[in-house]
Amino acid sequence: MPAAHGQRRPEAGAWTSRARGAVVVAYDTRTGLPRWRYARVGHRPVAVLTTGEEVIALWEDGLLTGADDRSVRWHRALPDAAEWLPAQGGTGVLRPVGHGILAVVTPHRVSAYRLADGDLRWVLPARTGCAFRPEGAVRHGAALLIAQPCARGAWTGQLVALDDLGRITPDRTPLGNDLPRPGPNART
Repeated sequence: MPAAHGQRRPEAGAWTSRARGAVVVAYDTRTGLPRWRYARVGHRPVAVLTTGEEVIALWEDGLLTGADDRSVRWHRALPDAAEWLPAQGGTGVLRPVGHGILAVVTPHRVSAYRLADGDLRWVLPARTGCAFRPEGAVRHGAALLIAQPCARGAWTGQLVALDDLGRITPDRTPLGNDLPRPGPNART
């Protein structure tokens, strides 16, 4: 998402972004002037999320794009998006869960991506006979609580708590979500 038409990037300042028709536009929060635009020919964004210096856009065909104020850095396709996205419209699908992780909540699964590079960190499928409700998710402290209505079962099983490391359960051993360290034998 480089500056439009070769314009120089404005000096440091806060900015936010939103969908305007078929384009994602970032605006300087101080002046209200556009800083950059991004469009995909023949497609339109249905949800846009600005977190710090990152912009995540969900497009009507189920493609996610991750960008900063210089360029689109990654693309990810959501599975089965044509099945649910037209009726759902993108409301509540993009949920930051802390420490640079984005949860993408769909009826069939919650997928978590590292904002820096789009790396898939974890996936939580909905229980059999249940479906997540992205629009009904709420934050409680560091946790994201997501409704998972089921045809049968206790109400306690119809609510899932997540954070950047995945489902919150007693005694979990989380995976690290940081970027890999450079150099040989960087993993420990």
